[in-house]
Amino acid sequence: MRRFVRRGVPAAAVAIAVVATGTAASGAAYVMTAEPRTRPPAPARPATSPPATVVPASEQPSALKRVVPPDFLVISGRPVSKKQLGQVSRLSHVRDLITVDAGAVRLQGGKANMFAVDPVRFRSWTPPGTATDDALWSALGRDQFVVSDDVQRQLGLRSGVQYPIQGRAQLMATMGGAGSLGLPGINVLVARATGRKIGLVPDIGLLVNAPGADLNTLQSGLRRAVGAQSQIINLHEQQYQPQARKGAPRGRANSYLELYQQAAGTCPGLSWTVLAAIGQIESGHGRNVGPSSAGALGPMQFMPATWRSYGVDGDGDGKADIMDPFDAVPTAAKYLCASGAGRGGGSLSNAIWHYNHSQAYVNAVLSLSRAYARRFS
Repeated sequence: MRRFVRRGVPAAAVAIAVVATGTAASGAAYVMTAEPRTRPPAPARPATSPPATVVPASEQPSALKRVVPPDFLVISGRPVSKKQLGQVSRLSHVRDLITVDAGAVRLQGGKANMFAVDPVRFRSWTPPGTATDDALWSALGRDQFVVSDDVQRQLGLRSGVQYPIQGRAQLMATMGGAGSLGLPGINVLVARATGRKIGLVPDIGLLVNAPGADLNTLQSGLRRAVGAQSQIINLHEQQYQPQARKGAPRGRANSYLELYQQAAGTCPGLSWTVLAAIGQIESGHGRNVGPSSAGALGPMQFMPATWRSYGVDGDGDGKADIMDPFDAVPTAAKYLCASGAGRGGGSLSNAIWHYNHSQAYVNAVLSLSRAYARRFS
């Protein structure tokens, strides 16, 4: 639970994400941009015609010559300098590296982590099926945005439709397509020119290819080169590999939708749509799990002190893990129920206020809860 006031109400209810394995796919690496100063424009309207844009020569799509599998993703505490790039390039076995602009944005009422890239160079760093999809890279060159497959499903996005994107600045942009981006927690791509308009942080992300390297040694070298404050993610670690959750018993939730529904059943009178609304507002259904600026953690953004009092072992694995949605969502239900959420009406509003001491937050949760109820009725 974060002690801050939310700015604005999410634009629309969105489809609910599949539960991520661990925390990797749900926002392991991201950089927050400043909150927008204005309310979002109306969401999702059809683009009447393709944007008239002069595409820079460096961003024209070109034939794919090779695929470069990234070994490390680095999100630095500040823009990576030429000196630092030189130090990284001299590390043993490093063959290729590329910088990107990055930031966390709001897209169609949810949170997303965005990279701004040069399409010609960056396409080689994506999975082969995406790298060879000329339509995606042509769309980026036309100032459209591309999303990961899961975000397209979660947010109900459609190609050819304009959506509001909010970072330090806000703009309307057309979705140009979807594909596997292959990077944990990174789910939207734009061209660098578009990223500058949104206010992404320049050159704060770095991808490194080092075939044959000892990964522990390389990780230590990267930390020396780019600074201890950086997030350095070994993309070969098991938690960053797409896989089904192992050992899940029958009847167990396998999506956030089912998890919200099951958890609400532990508190008679509490609608699952309230949990869904909190899950979307707090973490985008597990895509951004913190820590927040206040120190809140996990898909439901609990403060550690609160978790110690209310944490639930929802999956019966012997521990209550603040980062595990199978524990965090039932804990949210327990906390809300203890504050009277099951009685509805003013008691529900009061319980939501105790979750986050802000009337704007209460209004946002109730509004989004009603939107979920309409969508899934």
